[in-house]
Amino acid sequence: MLRYLWLSFAVVLIDQGVKLWLSHIWRVGQGVVVIPGLLNFRLVHNTGAAFSFLAGAGGWQRWLLIGIALLVVAIIVAILRRLKPGSTRTAVALALILGGAVGNLIDRIRLGYVVDFIGAHWGTLYWPYFNIADSAISIGAVILVLDAFRRH
Repeated sequence: MLRYLWLSFAVVLIDQGVKLWLSHIWRVGQGVVVIPGLLNFRLVHNTGAAFSFLAGAGGWQRWLLIGIALLVVAIIVAILRRLKPGSTRTAVALALILGGAVGNLIDRIRLGYVVDFIGAHWGTLYWPYFNIADSAISIGAVILVLDAFRRH
């Protein structure tokens, strides 16, 4: 099922391309309102993990998060190698998660933080900023959960 790695590669290319482009046209904090009261794009640097967890930890978290990401990448590739033919949904889900993990890992290694830029909110209720890699990870996780329910 390694043939689905093209999807991981596409996620990484799109994620890194958009992050690079936005980092060239905006400074941190700059952005644009896309849909008032619902969606905006703003350049944010996240030194932590999901929801900025550990963002203010002083720097050591970078190496911990790099290590965790490398472990996750290795586990996903091993699982993909062992999937049986016909496990298409699982392969697609894992390929999305892998691409997202690698996209954010590249940021963390290269920059020391992850570039986020998508801000979703409902009025005054704000979701933490995220990026294309995070979206791929989330979509992959939802597919895995739905597939697990479907099989049982």
